[in-house]
Amino acid sequence: MNAAPLPARACDCHVHVVAPQAGYPMLPDRHYTPGPASVEDLLAHQARLGLAHAVIVQPSIYGTDNRLLVDSLRALDGAARGVAVLDAEVSDAELVRLHDAGVRGVRVNLESVGASDAEAVSQALSAWAGRLAGQPWHIQIYASLDAIASAAPALRRLPVPVVLDHFAMIPAQVPRQDARVAQVLSLVASGAAYIKLSAAYRITADPANAGQAAQVAALAQAIVACNPERALWASDWPHTNREPGKQATEVSAYRPIAARQLRHELDDWLPDPGLRQQVLAMNPAALYGF
Repeated sequence: MNAAPLPARACDCHVHVVAPQAGYPMLPDRHYTPGPASVEDLLAHQARLGLAHAVIVQPSIYGTDNRLLVDSLRALDGAARGVAVLDAEVSDAELVRLHDAGVRGVRVNLESVGASDAEAVSQALSAWAGRLAGQPWHIQIYASLDAIASAAPALRRLPVPVVLDHFAMIPAQVPRQDARVAQVLSLVASGAAYIKLSAAYRITADPANAGQAAQVAALAQAIVACNPERALWASDWPHTNREPGKQATEVSAYRPIAARQLRHELDDWLPDPGLRQQVLAMNPAALYGF
């Protein structure tokens, strides 16, 4: 690629690692089955884009079994951080062990299980806010726009940082004047939440379509304009997908998202070099402790 290099400490704030099931079995009742995506594959992805760091997020297929996450973080020797999925009864000793491995957050995934109301979000968060208060950890939320907007008052009161996955699941075509969008942008503006600019294919039907890509770029720029210190960028590599017609236990191919497409999106979303430095390097360093 001929684009200008990314900032020296650029971080991809949302990736997954997947291993063969012989060593790291997936949940029997998972919703999809991805193929392997190893630490070596992740490093190749980072090299193609010129990224120094990554944040490995526990995918739903492993539930609360974070062994692969921890092993991957240790293999990367400080160059990555992790976001785990945890049982509410996890011990303090286990939290310390995970922290020492590089974990800096807990993921609350309500989108994959279809939970979409404020009560579900509030209950999921209440289990963690007290445990994590005063610690250098955050709560990462994957939920629908409706759920996030409804829970906005509760999110404002949390004593820990909040990170909203994948544009807070705001559909790209929804106008900024929509009350739900206004609630989310207000969270960002006040500093109460970070938003990951990631996975355009999760908020629009065809991100390769020029019109839809422009809508996504406009949303990204609106989020950054609210508060540049609360925006993060991520690729969502290796782009998990459940192929139509496939059973949950059949392997679904990853979405064919090339590095060139990711860089093109990144430049559209963050056209200013100063903002790229802020979003790609400074914000991840502050949140994840790189």
